[in-house]
Amino acid sequence: MSKLKEMVDRNLDLIFEFEKYILEHPEYAERIPQEATISMQFEGDEEFNRWARETASEQAEEGQRVVYITITKLGPVHSRIEELKLETVSR
Repeated sequence: MSKLKEMVDRNLDLIFEFEKYILEHPEYAERIPQEATISMQFEGDEEFNRWARETASEQAEEGQRVVYITITKLGPVHSRIEELKLETVSR
């Protein structure tokens, strides 16, 4: 996997987690200025953080605010699926 794809995938994972966090803690959404560009950061991963800051800076328009969201700790990944059905179909 390319380094760029790794960075993009990590960013998407962090954005997804942040969106879930915001649903549970809407007071944080109120602190983000309208029309701001958000840069996800992960404590301890300077290579990713540098890439994310550079990407946000390139995407932000002149005068637009950039907000850094730093994730300091993630819990273990687990599925929320409580029940599922699997069906195999022959052709």
